[in-house]
Amino acid sequence: MKLCETDSGKYTSVLQLPGSVLIVPQATLGGKPKGKGMQYHGNIGKDEGLKLYDSFVSHCQNELSAYTSAVRHRKTCKTNEGAECLPQPSSETSNGANKRIPKRAGHLSSPSRDDHVPVYTLVLVLVLSVCTRFYKITEPPHVCWDETHFGKMGSYYINRTFFFDVHPPLGKILIGLAGYLTGYDGTFPFIKPGDKYEHHNYWGMRAFCAALGSCLPPFAFLIVLELSHSTPAALIAASLLIFDTGCITLSQYILLDPILMFFIMGSHLSMKLYWSSLWVCLSGSLGVKFVGLFVILLVGINTAFDLWRLLGDLSLSLLDFGKHLLARVFGLIMLPLFLYTTIFAVHFIVLNRSGPGDGFFSSAFQSRLIGNNLHNASMPEYLAYGSVITVKNLRIAGGYLHSHWHLYPEGVGAHQQQVTAYLHKDYNNLWLIHTAQESITPIPSPLTKKHLQVTGYGINGSGDVNDLWQVEVCGGKKGDPVKVLRSKVRFLHRSTSCVLCSSGKTLPKWGWEQVEVTCSPYVKETPNTQWNIEDHINPKLPNISLSVLKPTFLEVLWESHIVMIRGNSGLKPKDNEMNSKPWHWPINYQGLRFSGVNETEYRVYLLGNPVIWWLNLLSLALFVLMLTVASLAKQRGVKMEGMRKVHCHTLMEGGGMLLLGWLLHYLPFYIMGRILYYHHYFPAMLFSSMLTGTTNLHLLFSSSISHHLMRGGQFILLLGFIYSFYLFHPLSYGMRGPLAQDPASSMAGLRWMESWEF
Repeated sequence: MKLCETDSGKYTSVLQLPGSVLIVPQATLGGKPKGKGMQYHGNIGKDEGLKLYDSFVSHCQNELSAYTSAVRHRKTCKTNEGAECLPQPSSETSNGANKRIPKRAGHLSSPSRDDHVPVYTLVLVLVLSVCTRFYKITEPPHVCWDETHFGKMGSYYINRTFFFDVHPPLGKILIGLAGYLTGYDGTFPFIKPGDKYEHHNYWGMRAFCAALGSCLPPFAFLIVLELSHSTPAALIAASLLIFDTGCITLSQYILLDPILMFFIMGSHLSMKLYWSSLWVCLSGSLGVKFVGLFVILLVGINTAFDLWRLLGDLSLSLLDFGKHLLARVFGLIMLPLFLYTTIFAVHFIVLNRSGPGDGFFSSAFQSRLIGNNLHNASMPEYLAYGSVITVKNLRIAGGYLHSHWHLYPEGVGAHQQQVTAYLHKDYNNLWLIHTAQESITPIPSPLTKKHLQVTGYGINGSGDVNDLWQVEVCGGKKGDPVKVLRSKVRFLHRSTSCVLCSSGKTLPKWGWEQVEVTCSPYVKETPNTQWNIEDHINPKLPNISLSVLKPTFLEVLWESHIVMIRGNSGLKPKDNEMNSKPWHWPINYQGLRFSGVNETEYRVYLLGNPVIWWLNLLSLALFVLMLTVASLAKQRGVKMEGMRKVHCHTLMEGGGMLLLGWLLHYLPFYIMGRILYYHHYFPAMLFSSMLTGTTNLHLLFSSSISHHLMRGGQFILLLGFIYSFYLFHPLSYGMRGPLAQDPASSMAGLRWMESWEF
């Protein structure tokens, strides 16, 4: 707002005026904007105010003149050592620049505080971050670890082929877009790790992830600088991420992690400095992975405290408080929700062709996919004997009723043909409406012991009384016809009165890891016991068009989230698959093989720089101790002044928010039932690294001697980070030759824990 008058009479912003000190009359703090000007009520009269203002300006001029004379006097004494020092006249006048002193914005903080962003230091952080992430970005030239999933999904977007994933779509959309813009044609199959890329243009997708990963250290620098007002503390926090081998490795491959961490750090930075972009970052965090909810919760808690403080401000009317509340609801809930929904709209528009994910969704959902047998299809409307059908369970991801030649193994109920639910289209999903279909005997099912086992029985259509099932239309009456797609039906076993059910549990390998089908004695209608007819073939009946059955956008959005949530909860460890524990992560107990397993292969191993990770762990303990001491001192009324008071505030406010961020991104994994991996800790590691910078020991001292000691300690820390990075950089940039267990290996001396497998 342009409120300050220049010598020419024009109005300008206070930020555009020269000077280094801003003096604000107390009364002006009560002003409120009105149009292009300010409005004040209850202030003194203009004439009296002008007299006080002129008197104040005169005092400022006199003080400045005296200070200038003293400075010049000291300079003259230094120049003429041994000579008599005489007062020097001041050349300053009562007009000119000095008249602008009361109008100039500046700072009144202590000299030790950094009140501007050190641009050269920030540029240095950015350059180092880019260099460490882009070095050897094309190596190795084959698929590494989860590139087989997310690279393939990027290809699906380029080819517009529908697929299913347990994560929201934004990360994969961006990967596919990066590949498309850099010349990748989406033809590489991404079958398994180790497959050579050969002539395929994969570097663009890796470079995109590396570019977002390169933003993490600068973001950490700005966040810690804002919290601590200390350039050394911010530089230490950024260095922890620049020289961490784990962060480098995650940033160099086609993965969701660097994209997720970019939006998480962007959210925290926006919360502190750039509120206008916060809604974009919050939507991006949740749009990449559901763990983005943790940073949304962090911002929500911070906003709640902010509103609580505003509510306690008695100078703020309840109407103004309501405006603040509504502004936050709109900016932090409505706008992010709108953008998040838009991401899914783009996802559904782009992926409009049938693909491997069809079977996870309802029949109505599949009817909107080009190439699916239900898209613009026509088939008989009502079932009849002699019809060939597929039967789909109404539970999301419940699967198609399926049977194959394999038998239940010895000791698992009746040694008869397996009946399961299968999530994919398959010839073994076809059933013929006949007088006998499946068989059931009063034997507990393999996994759900209170249900009965369902099997296939009989030869050439001959069976027994246990083969008879009665079809019921849910919500209908006896004799109602069964309609394709629209009717919800149940299959009631005539002999035992139980109902056919998809339990949702995954069978072991003998059941091909398909979904268990049982007969439930609980006759209450649930999606697990309800089915619909999807495909229907009967040349003797007239056909109808299925185009009228396409679901609305909100129905598709809701179904997608139910499928993703259930898919996430169904990610269980497979036989002999390594499952990391949350307590392993902060101590850097065990890493992940990204590429190669033997001495002849190019090996990349995801493991954090142990010096950095163990320092973070130590800093967490130190911070909790310091926070406890500071809280006790404050509660006991210990008087703190000057920089010690500023440090205590930084410790409790800024550091407390970082500790909360670490807790929110780490503790929930202890109660998750899904399979966990080491890389899940890295968002929490970002917060612990920033906390290490904020907990820098300069917070404990204020004397000039301790200041110099701390500068020396900070310099030693930086050297330690660089040297440890030099030692462990082969983990990120590739190793060949003997494994670390071999004494002849160049990495043998760096295997500090037996659980490290590089």
